[in-house]
Amino acid sequence: MTITGRIHNFGAGPAVLPLEVVEECRKSLPNLNNSGFGLLEISHRSKTFQNIVDSSMEKLRRILSIPEDYTVLYLQGGASLQFYMSALNLLRENEKVDFLVTGVWSQKALKEASRIGDASARWDDSENGFRSIPSNEDYSVRDNSLYLHYTSNNTLFGTQFHHLPESNGKPRVLDASSDIMGVPLDVSSHDLIYAGAQKNLGPSGVTVVILSPWAMQRVPSDLPTMLDYSVHSSKGSLFNTPNTFGIFVLDKVFSWIENNGGLEGAITRNKAKSNLLYQELDRTDFWLPHANKECRSVMNVTWRLPSVELEEKFLKESLDAGLGGLKGHRSVGGIRASLYNGCPIESVEALVTFMRDFEKSNNR
Repeated sequence: MTITGRIHNFGAGPAVLPLEVVEECRKSLPNLNNSGFGLLEISHRSKTFQNIVDSSMEKLRRILSIPEDYTVLYLQGGASLQFYMSALNLLRENEKVDFLVTGVWSQKALKEASRIGDASARWDDSENGFRSIPSNEDYSVRDNSLYLHYTSNNTLFGTQFHHLPESNGKPRVLDASSDIMGVPLDVSSHDLIYAGAQKNLGPSGVTVVILSPWAMQRVPSDLPTMLDYSVHSSKGSLFNTPNTFGIFVLDKVFSWIENNGGLEGAITRNKAKSNLLYQELDRTDFWLPHANKECRSVMNVTWRLPSVELEEKFLKESLDAGLGGLKGHRSVGGIRASLYNGCPIESVEALVTFMRDFEKSNNR
């Protein structure tokens, strides 16, 4: 099948970007900000690019109300590198750290932290198929734990924290990769936040890391250079050649967010999109949502159909109808619609219309 226009993109990442941001990228490819250098050809040491870095970080701080004494870094390697790097910078051998295991990504973060210290799963929903999120009464953080790590949104299973987890007074470390800048976030209640950009913030290849003074003070002096937060902070995230294109797109996405109601505007739009889709999923028992109702994600909506054959038919016919990226993760299966910031509500309306027609034709 040949598709000539833009599809309704529900992919989990790299995810859909606002069309006006894509257009700005296209215009800047041959000549960035009248510098004479193309967007993909500009030196990261140039004043033109430094202005872009500064602009994007200022907007990020404004949108998320990041405290002035917190450090913001743009790194590479995705959240997968941060699973280890965050623990390497904070944790010492024989120290204890606690995890809330709500999905595959928190499982992987736990595994990497276990290479360094005593990492313990204080709550784990794996035997339940990762359908829920713990309440504060469901677990306890050890008195001698250094910090509590959690993953705010689970892309594979469609669950999400809708409250700040109790940490027994310990610092919180958060993997916010799939809902940062799309839901409420109190940065000051966390000491380290990391997020891959490729879902809500921009393209793949950039990782945002936000660190409190406590986190920066924990960084030891004997780390490998590229894994040392202090090194990257001292060089303004330009110790080595960064993803210049990715940072440019971040700056444009942040402008788009600010021009469309800021964080509150994004939160309102994301609630409207997810409510519309969940209403359709709950309208009939033809659809089988995965996550428990009180734990449902506004970012990733996951469900099954009565049979694998129907799911395959749904995916084929939805793509033919111009609805793409709906296949569930390879380890989970089923259907998944990711409703990140760049996904317009018109795409969700088109999906719901298709779902109603599909059900009428196949609900026998």
